[in-house]
Amino acid sequence: MLNSLIIVFVLTMVIHTAETLSYSARYAGVKLNKIAVALSLTGIIVLVSRTSNLIQAPLTAKFVDYARIDSSFDVLHYFRFILLAASVGTLIAIALFPTFVNLFARVIAKLEVAGSIPKLISSVTIGQLKNTKHYFRKPALKISQFRYLGIPNRFIFLNIVVTAFYTVGVLSSLYAAHIVPELSTTASQASGIINGIATIILTIFIDPQLGLITDKATHQSETRDQLGKVFTLLMVTRFFGTMLAQLVIVPAAYLISMAVTLL
Repeated sequence: MLNSLIIVFVLTMVIHTAETLSYSARYAGVKLNKIAVALSLTGIIVLVSRTSNLIQAPLTAKFVDYARIDSSFDVLHYFRFILLAASVGTLIAIALFPTFVNLFARVIAKLEVAGSIPKLISSVTIGQLKNTKHYFRKPALKISQFRYLGIPNRFIFLNIVVTAFYTVGVLSSLYAAHIVPELSTTASQASGIINGIATIILTIFIDPQLGLITDKATHQSETRDQLGKVFTLLMVTRFFGTMLAQLVIVPAAYLISMAVTLL
């Protein structure tokens, strides 16, 4: 089980690093006034995340199956370790944010010339790959940089909550399957109960607000300079959300177990 846990840890880390780094593609697009192109690149980032998830999900479910065989196996301890990987992945993304803003800006410029992703990939040379070291930037996080951004506290709080719910969605359903083994199949497929709550909050309260901030930044240079700080703040709140997930996983699992019992 230890080998499987290490693989799941790494894949979870990759998933959350990739998803969080999508902010860098957006910011690069805003800086170049090429937001539509940037959004197309976020699809590639999501593809990396989804591909990792294809391997991660069945390996994670395997822990629940093993817990049925060995009653001494602490599946919750394993799940908490996986949640830690989400926090580590988010921290890595925060550290790489300035670097990937520069890299995505270069990719966007190249994509306009190449015209398609396959042509872009085929045009990359060894020399260009070596030159990527010049795009590396050290992160400079200061608490003072988050002041006077005009971001409502409710928006920050909701982003933390949404991240926590999304982070535990699948894991809480799998833990619910462990809690109610007689309804394990139903419970393991019920992650939508938790993810659904997160989706509603995201769709109604967060996405429109973020869209307005991004749109304003494309038309106002002073707002554009602050957008990087806004995205950094969102990434930091994502990190706190993954930490909150450690507290949410058990209540969420019991909520799912109660729901599937009443069905």
